[in-house]
Amino acid sequence: MNADSPLKQTPLHALHVSLSARMVPFAGYDMPVQYPTGVMKEHLHTRSAVGLFDVSHMGQVILRPKSGRIEDAALALEKLVPVDVLGLAEGRQRYALFTDNDGHILDDLMVANRGDHLFLVVNASCKEADFAHLQKHLGDTCELTLLDDRALIALQGPRAESVLAELWADIATMRFMDVAEAALHDVPCIISRSGYTGEDGFEISIPAASAEDVTRRILEHPDVMPIGLGARDSLRLEAGLCLYGNDIDTTTTPVEAGLEWAMQKARRAGGAREGGFPGAHAILGQFAEGAGRRRVGLKPEGKAPVRGGAPLFADAEGKVPVGTVTSGGFGPSADHPVAMGYVDKAHTANGTKLFAEVRGKYLPITVSALPFVTPTYKR
Repeated sequence: MNADSPLKQTPLHALHVSLSARMVPFAGYDMPVQYPTGVMKEHLHTRSAVGLFDVSHMGQVILRPKSGRIEDAALALEKLVPVDVLGLAEGRQRYALFTDNDGHILDDLMVANRGDHLFLVVNASCKEADFAHLQKHLGDTCELTLLDDRALIALQGPRAESVLAELWADIATMRFMDVAEAALHDVPCIISRSGYTGEDGFEISIPAASAEDVTRRILEHPDVMPIGLGARDSLRLEAGLCLYGNDIDTTTTPVEAGLEWAMQKARRAGGAREGGFPGAHAILGQFAEGAGRRRVGLKPEGKAPVRGGAPLFADAEGKVPVGTVTSGGFGPSADHPVAMGYVDKAHTANGTKLFAEVRGKYLPITVSALPFVTPTYKR
């Protein structure tokens, strides 16, 4: 996006302004980074009750098979992602990755089987490129639509189910990664039981024309608080979840990123549909032989956060480089600084002592297990 281009606005922009949000540019959109309550309270409220996030800047894509057979859409998409889409049952969602011919990650996304079509949610900064990628490779077999008439909100936290149950009683039957359609305040919505915080919660796709009304009415519930990008980042970091452009990008592979769990057996060596995706040789080779580096959790000593970009060393003099921090900040729920980064394979064991260079000083930092908080997904 050209730096001089005007910022886009989500369907909930007026709502954020009315709530006195501090707005910042993000992925080409004018987005709320925090509300008057502040990032710390927003973070902790999400962990204890319910936080509501505007994620309408994300891309929502319909992938509809021209043949009318959902299996054809699934097999078509499998040409671009190293995951089992064919085995995804109707009403279920799965995390996926677009990879390039070198096995690097073009974007991460969610894929849902909606019965007669696939519903994809992709990152805001990549959505035009992702759509062009899909159109180029799948346009002959699938009809593709980038939806610009829907908002997307996330309702996250331990009381999210009880809040939505007041609007749709069947919400309690949904489990993690289920997808269903339901009317909220008489507005047809697509609801998935998923999120980006480590908490139980839901992502809700709403027709843009009704988005502000539905969102305002949900915010009237005493358990719900609006949450900005600041707390969204600290929540996902505590949960050990990757941010595209920071922790994964076109220089990282799924194996380096520790995302092997996202590749089901059907697509691995010896599986029913082994390979067949971009970069399969490189990725399956790393499955067999390991990667030279790996994403790990990192816990800095003391209370000072170590931010993304900080070099990592095996020694306190900065003579033996071993990696780089990709995301870092303070974890309000963990009550200590938290970070993630890539280190060479000889230094990935939990408990390994390293040093991060921050403003010319070498601060002790320890390789730690991810996530930093216990997830509460409803399995």
